Amino acid sequence: MREEENKRSSQSSSVKRFFKKRWVFPAIYIASAAIILTGVLWYQSFSSNTNKYSYNATDLSGKKNNAPAVEVNKSIENFKMPVANAADAVVKTKFYDFQGKAADQESALVFYNNTYVPNTGIDITVKNGDSFDVTASLSGTVTRVDEDATLGNVIEIEHDKGIVTQYQSVKDIKVKVGDQVDQGQVIAKAGQSLLNEKAGTHVHFEIRKDGIAVNPTNYFEKSLSTLQQENISNDSQESSKTPTNDDSTNSTDNSNS
Repeated sequence: MREEENKRSSQSSSVKRFFKKRWVFPAIYIASAAIILTGVLWYQSFSSNTNKYSYNATDLSGKKNNAPAVEVNKSIENFKMPVANAADAVVKTKFYDFQGKAADQESALVFYNNTYVPNTGIDITVKNGDSFDVTASLSGTVTRVDEDATLGNVIEIEHDKGIVTQYQSVKDIKVKVGDQVDQGQVIAKAGQSLLNEKAGTHVHFEIRKDGIAVNPTNYFEKSLSTLQQENISNDSQESSKTPTNDDSTNSTDNSNS
């Protein structure tokens, strides 16, 4: 009995001496705090993961999953020759540039009704002189389809506010006002006009911004935004006008007088 009591007394003294050391209680406190903090963080992580998402399968049936996707990266188109095969195209009559050389200006005049008229676009034929498919230079909306003997019929396509392409001297028209057309889509066949009979079978092609004709050859292989950003000055309003049936009548009357 006495030996057991001595052992217990010795163990108790050892424990007391252990707890009397200065580092024991701070160490116990730090360890306890670490255990508690770890438990709190684990609980918060577990709670946020389980409540973050709703997994109610019935929610899917009420959602509009069939809505059409929005095209974010729409391709940027460049103006193209209004013919299916640009390699066969020949510019018969160039655009009349008021800032150009005298020789170029002379070749860009169209003789009509005993009057020389500045060409407000380019007249395109093919090498063999036959008729050919006329295609949309750029995607857009058809805003005008007119029968006009002088101009050889007219199609106008709007590509942006104030920016249009115009196709004259065409036949077998395949579009109507309001149609959405894609770049390269066949819209008519090349024909003839009274305005430029000398060009034969051709398409007269124009690009206009805010009613002012610009030189199409300056914008082939360039994007619509290039024209949008440019400040087009109208040096002469007459350069943006083309004769109509009324104009031809007036010209005739004037010549007779």
